[in-house]
Amino acid sequence: MPFEKYQYLSNVWKDGIFDNKVVFCTGGAGSICSAQVRAMVHLGANACIIGRNVEKTVKMAKDIATARKGATVLGLGAVDVRKPEALVEAAEKCVEELGSIDFVIAGAAGNFLASMDQISANAMKSVIDIDILGSYNTVKATLPYLIESAQKYKVDGNTEPTNGTGGRIIFVSATLHYAGTPLQSHVSVAKAGVDAMAMSVAIEQGPKGITSNVIAPGPIADTEGVARLSRKDTRDQSAQSIPAGRYGFVKEIADATIYLFSDAGNYVNGETLVVDGGQWHTSGVATTGAFQYPDFLLSGQAVDGVAGGKKSKL
Repeated sequence: MPFEKYQYLSNVWKDGIFDNKVVFCTGGAGSICSAQVRAMVHLGANACIIGRNVEKTVKMAKDIATARKGATVLGLGAVDVRKPEALVEAAEKCVEELGSIDFVIAGAAGNFLASMDQISANAMKSVIDIDILGSYNTVKATLPYLIESAQKYKVDGNTEPTNGTGGRIIFVSATLHYAGTPLQSHVSVAKAGVDAMAMSVAIEQGPKGITSNVIAPGPIADTEGVARLSRKDTRDQSAQSIPAGRYGFVKEIADATIYLFSDAGNYVNGETLVVDGGQWHTSGVATTGAFQYPDFLLSGQAVDGVAGGKKSKL
């Protein structure tokens, strides 16, 4: 179903900044990645989204194309990112149909909830293969085109880029491994590997004009991940532990994507942009008990009942 602009893109971005550019996205039929691509298409890009489910991928491609009149969005289904030859073929088809690959979003991922003693070796391998090897295969398949784009659309940060930007890649990661998350050991291991890969790409390919960065979303409302991996009856309580006081929205991930791919992100390379409302910083705070977060802070009460309490002088 077509979205209203405010649902996937802020008004701060200038229309046409990605004219004549092409974005290649794995996992492009997913809630977050489709919003990232939709925002790029709205601002002038054409796109190629990759997925395993043919019907879902093709349907999403048609839906994303409604973001801009005249946009072309290819939906390539039956593509398994764990197979290098499948990614190479998809990248070749993208260039053949659309002319180039200027931006890449490596967003294919797998997840479920289970403790380590419940995860089989095959299940662990599957997640690692999708996230890490899938990201690696995406880089290998698209890198020659990204290098070409980076050389064609060079920016030095001190002059106006008349033809825009190119040669940039974003890896979609997570914050699960920063402080540790129960039932997510498999994904934590995989995303840590993705983060390391993004840094290696930045270091090795930066001299060729490539920028490689990570976006690490926190809990994003109305997404498949939240729907599958959290209970409805605990979401309001979990949102209270986030300093922003709410779950995020796909628009906020899309805006971060535009920033990194646009002229505004020219000098950002090898970095992780966390978009989680501050959630991972409060992973250890109490949401129950005497000093419940954030209620106790908002109440203005002085700490009492403990030896280390001190009355406020205000």
